[in-house]
Amino acid sequence: QVQLVESGGGLVQAGGSLTLSCAASERAIRIYTMGWFRQVPGKERDFVATVSFSGGTTDYADSVKGRFTISKDNAKNTVTLQMNSLKPDDTAVYYCAAARVSSGSRRASDYYSWGQGTQVTVSS
Repeated sequence: QVQLVESGGGLVQAGGSLTLSCAASERAIRIYTMGWFRQVPGKERDFVATVSFSGGTTDYADSVKGRFTISKDNAKNTVTLQMNSLKPDDTAVYYCAAARVSSGSRRASDYYSWGQGTQVTVSS
């Protein structure tokens, strides 16, 4: 099981930007589909973004499309989530996850490795 560690969370005002990073314990991150999910207390874990193992295909939740960008750096074994034009509704704990599939996935059940999460808080 690959180990994942998120970083980059924090407090930002509405309209601002944050970049989340996810570091993997393996050099072969290129073989994994990677995803970002988020969760608030008392609610279900929600899909945010995913990128295929090659980095050539991406997909986003409608609520973040046009504002967030997911990318992979296979040489550095990292995946990032660039978040722009942040809204208070983006406040959540963000989780990085990995799946052994050839393309991206929106389903949390497809992912077998998860990071511990990083808090993002957006003030109005």
